[in-house]
Amino acid sequence: MVSADFIRQLEGYGLTTATILYRMPDHLNVLQTFVWQQYDVAPRFPVLQDFLAFWQRELDGPVHSVTVAHAGLIRPAEIRTVNGVLTLH
Repeated sequence: MVSADFIRQLEGYGLTTATILYRMPDHLNVLQTFVWQQYDVAPRFPVLQDFLAFWQRELDGPVHSVTVAHAGLIRPAEIRTVNGVLTLH
């Protein structure tokens, strides 16, 4: 059986990690970090956008900043020859 995550990767989703800095509701000068990770589609990131909309609607800690890293996990392999031997990189 093929996993749902693998099917999403075939549909163009890649692993997305967002580091969210947010302010503590009772101490606005204090920043906390929340790390979010999910499969999403770059560059629009609809899954992350939905999560951030939920955050603003439901949580008290205002978001200070969001840093996003994204990697498409399925990509063509690079093939080279080293001393006449094929290698994958």
